[in-house]
Amino acid sequence: MAALTKEEIGRKLLHLFALLMPIGIFYLPRWSFPVYAMPIILGLILFAVITVEYLRSNDPAIQEIFVKYFGSMLRKEESFKITGATWVIASALLCSILFARHLHIAFMVLSLFILGDAIAAIIGLSMGRIKIGRKSLEGSLSCFILCLCLFYFVFPNLPGLLDAWGGKTPGVMIWTTSLVVTLFELIPLKITRDFTINDNLAVPVIAGYVMWGLEKLLF
Repeated sequence: MAALTKEEIGRKLLHLFALLMPIGIFYLPRWSFPVYAMPIILGLILFAVITVEYLRSNDPAIQEIFVKYFGSMLRKEESFKITGATWVIASALLCSILFARHLHIAFMVLSLFILGDAIAAIIGLSMGRIKIGRKSLEGSLSCFILCLCLFYFVFPNLPGLLDAWGGKTPGVMIWTTSLVVTLFELIPLKITRDFTINDNLAVPVIAGYVMWGLEKLLF
């Protein structure tokens, strides 16, 4: 099991800024902004980020500058591949579009994954002993517990978030969604031998559809 480094801690703390995306998705329309405002913002950000990704993959000089300023925040494989941050932005854009009529779901699944992924990495690298593939049981358990804590202690206290459900999330939705986020964060989504869907992109979308399906059944 790899050791927890200052760079990895810094990387996960930086990812906390990604919470601005679900906040914007849910609250901008409640602050009288058009519902399409956040998807446009995310689309522009994603376009800019993909442009940088393309340029650095084709121009050694730009790659050198990128690594100089952001190298400490990158995992080894991200020095030559698309970064996790790019996939998270893409996932936020997808969620803002797919769940445009269920923005509370987009907010919750993105928040669950961003924070769950961060705690899973930190606990897994610092305390993980039981290895499951490239990750650990301890990291996954911490992700699951954090998801439950968000559902029970944080989401009910956020203004307007649970209005569509009468201010309360059903227990079956809490436990099922927490389990889905945890399992798909843990297990690689391998489609073919050479193609795996990035979990930063897939997990919030999958969890969102699970919540949406449960919402249709329960309300």
